[in-house]
Amino acid sequence: MRENRLLKTLKTSHAINAWLSIPSSYSAEIVSHCKADAVTVDLQHGMTEFSDAVTMLQAISTTSATPLVRPGSCDMAQIMHLLDAGAYGVICPQVDNPDIARDVVAACKYPPAGKRSFGPSRGLLYGGADYFEYANSEILVIVMIESKEAVENLDGILATPGVDGIYIGPNDLSLAYGFEPHSDPQGEVGRIIEDIRVKTHARNLITGIFCSDGVMARRRLDQGFQIVTPGSDAAILRSSYALQVDAARGTESMTGGVGY
Repeated sequence: MRENRLLKTLKTSHAINAWLSIPSSYSAEIVSHCKADAVTVDLQHGMTEFSDAVTMLQAISTTSATPLVRPGSCDMAQIMHLLDAGAYGVICPQVDNPDIARDVVAACKYPPAGKRSFGPSRGLLYGGADYFEYANSEILVIVMIESKEAVENLDGILATPGVDGIYIGPNDLSLAYGFEPHSDPQGEVGRIIEDIRVKTHARNLITGIFCSDGVMARRRLDQGFQIVTPGSDAAILRSSYALQVDAARGTESMTGGVGY
């Protein structure tokens, strides 16, 4: 089976994860050639459907980047379908308790470790003929911590067998604690984010977080996070193009980013 290069990278270093919310294989191909370690297709807040995701995963597969997906939910059938389509890992949203975490793991693992149904279709094409033999150890299982309930249940979620790591959604975490969405929350939420990172790291699990741009991503790496996402394709397209328009007009851009 084709090795999960992201997993290999994380054993000795950090990783940069690109984020795709635009349903376009061409856009996915462009972003995937930007030297990120992984590229995630977002089916939760992105404008992407399953049929779009398949062609986007194919585009990512033309590069060395590891193809990941964020499903629209923790629905086991959708997770299995996306893995069958060739995703090498999932970043599952709204994992609020250990029961949900166990379901996510079960959807990603073939029996006896889980309940994944066999039929990897494109997974065999991308992964190789021995996909079934090694998939349970190569597929990355990351769960999102983005609610009060998830924070309260963090120890149980982290103790769930098969969970490889967590990924923090700072905007939703801010909302959960009564603040406006913010990709770099301070105060109480900032302390909670650091507490999550420390507890996760103590269990030798992967720590990831969404960032609004590359500068913040660098700060999060310096903080100790292992996977950082320096913005989404839509946000970067919008802000970068606005800068070019304003440069042509001789004005200063006031365009903000879009966080997911």
